[in-house]
Amino acid sequence: MPSFKAVQGTRDILPDLAPAWQVVETVVRETCERYGYQRIETPIFEETGVYARSVGAGTDIVEKEMYTFKDRGDTSLTLEPEGTAGVVRAYLEHGMFTQPQPVKLYYVRAPIFRYERPQKGRYREHHQFGCEALGESDPALDAELIALLWEIYQRLGARDIVIQLNSIGDQNCRPAYIQRLVDYYTPLKDDLCDDCKVRLVKNPLRLLDCKEPQDQPKIAAAPKSADYLCAACAAHFAAVRGYLDALALPYAINPLLVRGLDYYTRTVFELAPEQAGRRQSAIGGGGRYDGLAELLGGKPTPGIGFGSGMERAIELLREQGVPLPDPARPQVFIAALGAEAKTAAVTLAQQLRATDLRVQMAFGERSLKAQMRAANGSGARWAVLIGSGELANAAYAVRDLAAPADAPDDAKQQTIARDVLVAWLREHT
Repeated sequence: MPSFKAVQGTRDILPDLAPAWQVVETVVRETCERYGYQRIETPIFEETGVYARSVGAGTDIVEKEMYTFKDRGDTSLTLEPEGTAGVVRAYLEHGMFTQPQPVKLYYVRAPIFRYERPQKGRYREHHQFGCEALGESDPALDAELIALLWEIYQRLGARDIVIQLNSIGDQNCRPAYIQRLVDYYTPLKDDLCDDCKVRLVKNPLRLLDCKEPQDQPKIAAAPKSADYLCAACAAHFAAVRGYLDALALPYAINPLLVRGLDYYTRTVFELAPEQAGRRQSAIGGGGRYDGLAELLGGKPTPGIGFGSGMERAIELLREQGVPLPDPARPQVFIAALGAEAKTAAVTLAQQLRATDLRVQMAFGERSLKAQMRAANGSGARWAVLIGSGELANAAYAVRDLAAPADAPDDAKQQTIARDVLVAWLREHT
């Protein structure tokens, strides 16, 4: 047994899954860039205040889930628990507000750290892709972000994905809604879960984000934010819906959707798969955050974005039977007997790789039989055999590892002159 294992809530991405990750990364990059978004990468840790101010003091993330530590300079730092705050900090720090607005940015495979109970598709260290668009309040931008996330999952081949949509208002109309929530929940306080008893005092909007079964009937009957929108927020929400209708996207209004972070305003949305009429866990979501830049010391700057977990995306594709690529196998395997043959094998391998062929060779002092077992197990199409006879004749034996067992000997193996071997393998691979 090994002395150490991966820390609970983390996992290794082994070679058999690496091609699936590459597919997701490629689709995200290509789709985002077609929409005019540019890639950004921010550090995996920030000063703790970046998240304490932006995410919200009453949220589970700040109170229970952040990985926070002090460095040797006694500065409090926090591993990134979500992707948006760091991007907004970079937008402000580097003066991107002086560029033509909106500034449209995307990130992919960003590590996210949250201390929570590990469960299917959710890890203490997981990875996200996401987009952020800053400097514009146009509801058409809301629709564009939703359409972008939708298109990524369509291009990945996911099926039966639905968009959940809501508006939670802004600083003008939300206080009245929150007071209505408090009035509704106060008589029910004794029947709430322990976390919701705290939320009722610290952050009432988070009551609607509770996952405990005992509180679901209360959430279903709670007041709806859309009933308390001011005229400006109602008009914005209507415009977003109009654009989504024009795009023929399959969305449903979820009047109790609030998302889990304090910085959201107005539009909030999630994408989730449906199965047998039942909505499963969200695979991505986001919303507008028009006051976030101010929380981080900037001028008022509208913004909207989304994040989506890469592990969850890959697991969804596997669950739905979407074909995912296998790890790349070598195309040529080189077996050699003797020191001089090994030198020739090393040289040949590099010559073939220079032509973009994938090449593997045997190492160590193994018998030809053992090397051929390795060749057959490698997945390569061709095996090149080099021994003293092949060196003397300047021609190498080439075996077709895909040939049927009953094929004639000359179809299974042939001899190819050394000076034309590279070209022959390029032509036949």
